[in-house]
Amino acid sequence: MLKVIKKSGHYVKFCAALDNCKHYQKFLVYKEKVLAMGNDSLEKTIAIAVALCLVCAVLVSFGAVALKPLQVYNKNLDMKKNILEVAGLMEDDTDIDAAFGERIEAKIVNLETGDYVENINADEYDQRKAAKDPAQSVAIPKDKDIAHIRIKAKLAKVFLVKEDGKIRSIILPVSGYGLWSTLYGFLSVDADGQTVQSINFYDQKETPGLGGEVVNPKWRALWKGKKVYAEIDQPSQVKGSIEDADIGEPALALIKGVVDNDKPGSQYQVDGLAGATITSTGVTNLVRYWTGKEGFARYLNKVRTVKRAKS
Repeated sequence: MLKVIKKSGHYVKFCAALDNCKHYQKFLVYKEKVLAMGNDSLEKTIAIAVALCLVCAVLVSFGAVALKPLQVYNKNLDMKKNILEVAGLMEDDTDIDAAFGERIEAKIVNLETGDYVENINADEYDQRKAAKDPAQSVAIPKDKDIAHIRIKAKLAKVFLVKEDGKIRSIILPVSGYGLWSTLYGFLSVDADGQTVQSINFYDQKETPGLGGEVVNPKWRALWKGKKVYAEIDQPSQVKGSIEDADIGEPALALIKGVVDNDKPGSQYQVDGLAGATITSTGVTNLVRYWTGKEGFARYLNKVRTVKRAKS
């Protein structure tokens, strides 16, 4: 490997540039002076320590730059994996890139109007980064910020799951504060914009075994088939912390204990996380926020309208 590097044209040019560099020549002179000093010399000790630090810094910087493309690829691959998982398309032997390319279509949505934005490359759009840019984001009024995220991007990226050319389900990005952290995840709903397929959190720092159970497959399975919007007025399931839901408003909520599926309204309820009341409330609030008027309500309403018109 070293022989190949030494034979390369870049190496020859680099050596020639060093030979013509006055600072490098001064460095060589000083190097010889330092090496000639005794091992108990303070100057020699400091010079060698500084040299080692510089060499290590150069190597770390080179490694960071050289590995950047691989890091970006792995980050995108992990995101695709999470999207396929919440779409129910992830198996042990799944080719992630191939499955994502065949079944998933990314689209940009204007949250204020609920319309698609066609003049932006959806594959390159980073919603979390946009939320930090004042030109691409908007402050959320305190009385409406039930998810406690303070700022949101004006545009959001959704993912359409296709089957035989038709939309099978829609994956919405959701986020909100739990107990210790902001939870980032995806909520998958049927093409009717009402029935939940799945939920998944890919970034969270809640307490393991308590709030951290938001990533437990058994708990996530409880969401399938639940309804997002109230078809009749729904009272709050947790007094004082979660508002009632009128007809057409987000009603889905985590409750204390286990859902009794024989009781009216159970279609809007999910088992709460044992010992994690604040995280449970946070999950309820972030789901209600992003499916509400501040989030994807206008978009999902248009999706339902188009579906009714086609049927």
